[in-house]
Amino acid sequence: MALSPMTIALIQAAVIGTISNIIAQVIAAQRDNKPLSLNLLSLFQYVLFGLVNTPPNLLWQEFLESTFPSYHPSPTPAAIASASKGSESELNAEAKEGKLVEPKLNKLNTAIKTVLDQTIGAFVNTVLFSMFMNGIQMGMAHHSVEAQNGLGFLLGGGKGGGDVVRYGNVNWGVVWGRTKRESWGIVKAGWKFWPLVSLVNFAFLTSVEARNLVGGLAGIGWGIYINLFAGN
Repeated sequence: MALSPMTIALIQAAVIGTISNIIAQVIAAQRDNKPLSLNLLSLFQYVLFGLVNTPPNLLWQEFLESTFPSYHPSPTPAAIASASKGSESELNAEAKEGKLVEPKLNKLNTAIKTVLDQTIGAFVNTVLFSMFMNGIQMGMAHHSVEAQNGLGFLLGGGKGGGDVVRYGNVNWGVVWGRTKRESWGIVKAGWKFWPLVSLVNFAFLTSVEARNLVGGLAGIGWGIYINLFAGN
């Protein structure tokens, strides 16, 4: 049974998020000249965000493609030549071979999608990331350092005790303040990287699924930066 595009995207998000966070923790340990002690709490939080954020992002990409298609059917050079000669037999032959039209890049639509993706999409994604990470880190701050190196925190155990996330401990005013302070910096940093990825995706890949995969692979490097930015 074939997996749905959404299921594939979620699996990709989990794998990519895991790789990004682990590499970031390795880099941070080397940078700070400390022995590596994998923080599973940080890993859990980052991967969870990827899973939560993937469905709306996939829907956003599908909306952009359906509203501003990257390609439109255009007559092939052979079809234009046959039509100019008025040769119905050649046109019929080309029609049978599927050579009457070919996909042609719509440059205006591609530019529009890139701009929308790097403005509205970038700001919404960044705000959601900052709100989620600051909120969940505050809500899970009661877990002890020992619990961060094991999976006991998922059961609400460990020295920290309590449930997995203490929503009552989240001060959303503080979370929003942190989000406002850091979001613009993240967006500006992203503009040095993501516009090229978006342009390549929209111009050379024809399916949302393929674009999601390429974007995810590019996101490994970006995820490492974000993890380091978040102080992991």
